[in-house]
Amino acid sequence: MKTAIVGGGAAGFFAAINLKEMCPEMQVTIFEKSKKVLAKVEVSGGGRCNCTNSFEAVTDLSQVYPRGHRLLKRLFKTFDYRDAYAWFESHGVRLVTQEDHCVFPMSQDSHTIINLFLAEAKRHGIEIRTQCKIESLDELKDYDFKVITTGGGTASMAGVPTIEAVPSLFTFSIEDEALRALMGTVVEDATASIPGTKFKSCGPLLITHWGMSGPAILKLSSHAARELHEQNYQMPLAVNWTSLKEPEIQQELHEIIIRHPQKQIATIRPFGLPSRLWDYLVAKTLGERAQNRWQNLNQKELNRLTNALCNDQYQIAGRAAFKDEFVTCGGIDLSGINPNTLEAKTLPQLYFAGEVLDIDGITGGFNFQAAWTTAYVVSMAITQQVRCSQSPSEG
Repeated sequence: MKTAIVGGGAAGFFAAINLKEMCPEMQVTIFEKSKKVLAKVEVSGGGRCNCTNSFEAVTDLSQVYPRGHRLLKRLFKTFDYRDAYAWFESHGVRLVTQEDHCVFPMSQDSHTIINLFLAEAKRHGIEIRTQCKIESLDELKDYDFKVITTGGGTASMAGVPTIEAVPSLFTFSIEDEALRALMGTVVEDATASIPGTKFKSCGPLLITHWGMSGPAILKLSSHAARELHEQNYQMPLAVNWTSLKEPEIQQELHEIIIRHPQKQIATIRPFGLPSRLWDYLVAKTLGERAQNRWQNLNQKELNRLTNALCNDQYQIAGRAAFKDEFVTCGGIDLSGINPNTLEAKTLPQLYFAGEVLDIDGITGGFNFQAAWTTAYVVSMAITQQVRCSQSPSEG
């Protein structure tokens, strides 16, 4: 029995290794179109490989998987983040969980994962063929099983319904020179949203020389990926720099007026905001009156300042790539595959795993976890097919 795995990335290697562990007699070949396998694993997490997440802060999978959360909820019953953690540790890779719930190799080096995969592939006799692009299933007619793990934007197998792949994890370009002059400024607890939609995201926000980045922006881009694409990445953006409600912000400003009436507005920073950001917001809101004392603020100015803190408006002028990883939404339409085995409904013994599926997560190890889960499920499904074909028929 022979299995072809198209794609030498995270899902491809995980499927290959687990298939050989479950079904040692299977001949497994990995086909990779480029010179190098596991390239995305190498650069992920800044070269440290954020390989999964503890999921401690996740109450519903839809929070971290904008697309595919229902399918993953089902598949997690077979292989979830706890199983992935145990798998890596049992294969000699010690892991560590950070305060933000992200899980990394204790070595803080992605090559620990890469070396494990390459060593296991060699130990199991898995053939790896690089610079070998598979363009049609006809090229794999000699294989009993085919597994497509080619990543985002590459789902083009005949007879299997697909959804257009578009970027889903990126930063925002904002053409505001005064804002971009604050590059390097981080607000630890901001809320970014797209007015007129349900899309909202909280977390650290980083101002960059091109606009905005950080987890709050990346999560927002992920959830709103398709809508942003449809609008050519030209949409309004609202930022609450405090993540507090308007009455709470106004109350705090009133208390500052009472406590520090003679102080200049710029010298008292509420909510622990970075000084450069506060100066920017005050100048943007009050103009020449930014040099006034707190006691001279009139109600109209107080309202404007409150609004700048809780509903600061910008215009997204495009997307900028997130340098550490490139994730897409879209790919194989989940309605076209068996939700228990990830086998194509129209083409028996053709399976899909990883980002080629219309499953994508926010940053934080969630995309790798989807790769491990889907790859494991495929390995198990193929093994079960082999075992069923080998068992004597009843009768």
